[in-house]
Amino acid sequence: MKRREIKSTSLLLMVLLALIVTACGKNTDITTTTVKEEPKTESGDEMKGYDFSTFENVEITGIDMDSLTDEERSILYVQAKYCQAMTDADIDTMRELVSEDMIYTHMSGMQQTREEYFSDISDGSLRYYTIGIADPIIEVDQAKARITYTSVLNANAYGSRGTYRMKGTHHYEKSDGLWILVNRYT
Repeated sequence: MKRREIKSTSLLLMVLLALIVTACGKNTDITTTTVKEEPKTESGDEMKGYDFSTFENVEITGIDMDSLTDEERSILYVQAKYCQAMTDADIDTMRELVSEDMIYTHMSGMQQTREEYFSDISDGSLRYYTIGIADPIIEVDQAKARITYTSVLNANAYGSRGTYRMKGTHHYEKSDGLWILVNRYT
């Protein structure tokens, strides 16, 4: 490369970095992690149809993916898809995955309906950058399932930016062949 091209490229990279820092605010400890790509089957298709590598802002740790049953894998996949939708502020996908009567309870104890929660994500009051799913335990009983894990959220929650770790459980029910996030089932 010629010296002039190097200077132009360096200048462009510095401008792009400045724009990223400005867009992210003062705290720029955003890390993007990916889930390892699933092993390929002999036919070349992704193992059992679950391509976890598409979730750019979700990291799954502490579980042997090969030890999961197909149903357990499908629950983990839906959970990862939901977390990716949170980081993308993809409200349409979140609506597909969450029951209409869902009630969210925040770590502060504040409760919100599904639409109130989605509104806060949509307007940026809640901004998720990355989400870790650590040490998931998946239990499936026919058309009901739950996943318990430690959530590692890199987020800006109502103006408070940080990484938040919390243990929680999500409950799912199968409806028309699809797993849907629901309030606690009995």
